[in-house]
Amino acid sequence: MSDLKHLAIIMDGNRRWAKKHGKPAASGHQEGYKRFKEIGDLCRKRGIKTVTVYAFSTENWKRDDEEVSNLMDLLRYALNQEIDRLDKENVRVKIIGRRDDLSKDLQDLIARGEEKTKNNDGGNLNIAISYGGREEITGAVKKIVASGIAPEEITEETVEQNLYTAGQSDPDLVIRCGGQNRLSNFLLWQLAYAEIYFTDVLWPDFDETELNKALDFFDNIKRNFGK
Repeated sequence: MSDLKHLAIIMDGNRRWAKKHGKPAASGHQEGYKRFKEIGDLCRKRGIKTVTVYAFSTENWKRDDEEVSNLMDLLRYALNQEIDRLDKENVRVKIIGRRDDLSKDLQDLIARGEEKTKNNDGGNLNIAISYGGREEITGAVKKIVASGIAPEEITEETVEQNLYTAGQSDPDLVIRCGGQNRLSNFLLWQLAYAEIYFTDVLWPDFDETELNKALDFFDNIKRNFGK
């Protein structure tokens, strides 16, 4: 495997996949969840230390109530089903985003999952839920101001230490599925020097072959970080 240590994924296209197959949106999200598990396992087998996935944005709350409710039910199911398995695989799980937007039972599930896996060092899985990049940076600024640090003492490291991903390396590669060529408010600070791979493939169809294409794309890039 290459020197890819941190992979970020924008899992887009579940609803369009469902519409294409004549199924309700909930079915598309369920297929997306299955793909999430498969791709996560493949990444670990390939030695990718950290994976961050965009599961639900701050803007997604604007969707109709039934779809949002289905997505929260799916999240609840995933947290109940996956934490023990990921813990056995020595993966540390972290939820990034505005968790105060979530129901109390979901917040409790998240807290239990993070506590259970906090000492694992075989890999990191960050799941962005109710997440927005601008909101994250704004929150970091608020924390820095509240700490009383003098403006002249603020560095990039100061900001990084107050982001949701504090202590983790920045993504080396971000994959955007579904044919949209934008970042959609995802990890705006952290993706400053990430390579970007856009694909028309809808997330539920993003299989091992498609993952290999993205990893080959990364392996064939010479990264110089502006030097």
